[in-house]
Parts: sequence; structure tokens; C-alpha cells
Amino acid sequence: MADLEIPQLVLIGLIFVWSGFVRTSLGFGGAVLSLPFLLLVLDEPLVFLPIIAIHLLIFSSWIAWNGHRQLVVDNGGQAPAEGNIDWRYLGRALKVMIIPKLVGVVGLLTLPGNVMTSIIFVIVMVYAVGYVLDKPFRSHNRWVDALLLALGGYVSGTSLIGAPLIVAVFATHVAAHQLRDTLFVLWFILVLIKMVSFVIAGVDLQLIHQLWLLPCALVGHLLGERTHRHMLASRTNLYFRVLGGVLILVSVMGLYSAAG
Repeated sequence: MADLEIPQLVLIGLIFVWSGFVRTSLGFGGAVLSLPFLLLVLDEPLVFLPIIAIHLLIFSSWIAWNGHRQLVVDNGGQAPAEGNIDWRYLGRALKVMIIPKLVGVVGLLTLPGNVMTSIIFVIVMVYAVGYVLDKPFRSHNRWVDALLLALGGYVSGTSLIGAPLIVAVFATHVAAHQLRDTLFVLWFILVLIKMVSFVIAGVDLQLIHQLWLLPCALVGHLLGERTHRHMLASRTNLYFRVLGGVLILVSVMGLYSAAG
């Protein structure tokens, strides 16, 4: 990113504010709802994925710990038996996802950048259509659950945007008050695998850019925390339809750019 101009760097900073906001307010989406915009600024996924991964490690552990601490406070100093994380289902899901996750990691490191970019935009467009039609992914069958988790693990391995598929399954099996924190523990585990693969492959982790991009994500995180508290009671479908429409437009532009 050293060769980028000031307006491009400003755009990247604003996108990371957006990334932190959606990650914290929704419990997922920090990658899937920011990576398409980042690729329009600089069409190199391996530049941004290590930065997104580090942000996920930091903020997922922070949010999960704060959720546990708040439960202890609300319970008079004692941790409730149920907790804020569904460890049982988390373990079952990881058994299904771990191998596809590793396969996806290899796919990212071997596929050409333009091919990977096209795949990312196609996946995002599929998710966006679901938002526009107000028909997000939902699963009510054990085999469908396994398929969605495996596919979500693979996509997570390739680009860190498998969250919508994974959330579709977890939302069916995990209690609402445990869902966000359970997902954040899952993101931490999956992203840790990704980071190990980056280090082994010698991928530039862009650590110098964390000095200014991490504060950008922190601003979005703080705004997202406030929004999340309001969204626990209600969630506007119009918001997701508008967001889906924007993502479709961005994906079309990205695919056109990749094809050119």
C-alpha cells in the first residue's frame, strides 16, 4: 500500500471504520461487507486479508470477554452455568468445518489473484440477493447444516467471507443471547488458522499499516457496540435490502473490473 495516493488511503481508512462497525453491530460481516469495497481501491486480496484477520483476532476476543464479564456482573459476581458461549455446539460445528477450512486456505494461496477476486464478488452477490429479497439463508436439516458449515469453512479459508453461511446454521441451533459471542469465538479460531498459514507462506502481514488502520476499526467498533444494543430489540429489514442492493452494484463493478 506504500504506492497508494492520499485519497485512496483515506478511503481505505473509512472502509475499515465501516468494517469495525458492522462486525460489532451484527456479530459478523466485518470481512464480507468491507472486502468488496477494499478490492475496488486495490485489487489485491492478500494485502487486506491479513489486516482484517488481525482485527478479527483482537476484537472477537475483546467482545467475547466483555460478554462474559457482563454476565458475571449481572449475576452478582458468579458466572452463570449457561454462559455467554455455546461451547457444545461450537465444538460440533468445528468438527465439520476444520478440513474444508484448511482446503480453502490452500486455495487462496494457489489461485491467481484475479480468479480469487472474481470468486469473492460472485459469493458476495449471492449473499446480497438474499438480503434484497429478505430471504437470508436458514437451515432446518442436519445434512443441509453440515453442507452449509463445510462450504462456509471453505469460503472462510479462501477469503474470510464465509460468515453468512455459517451464521445461517448457528442462528438455528444457538440461543439468541449466546449467538454473537459464540460466533466471535468461532471467528477467533478460524482466523488463527488463517494467520498461521499466512506466516508459514511468508505473506506480508502489513503490520506497519496496523498503526493507523486499527484505530479506524476501533472507531467503528465503538459505534457498533452502541448500535448492537439497539438492534437486540428490533432490526429493520429495509436496512438489509438497501445494503444488499449496494453490494450487488459493487459486485457487478468488481466483476467488470476483474474481467477487464
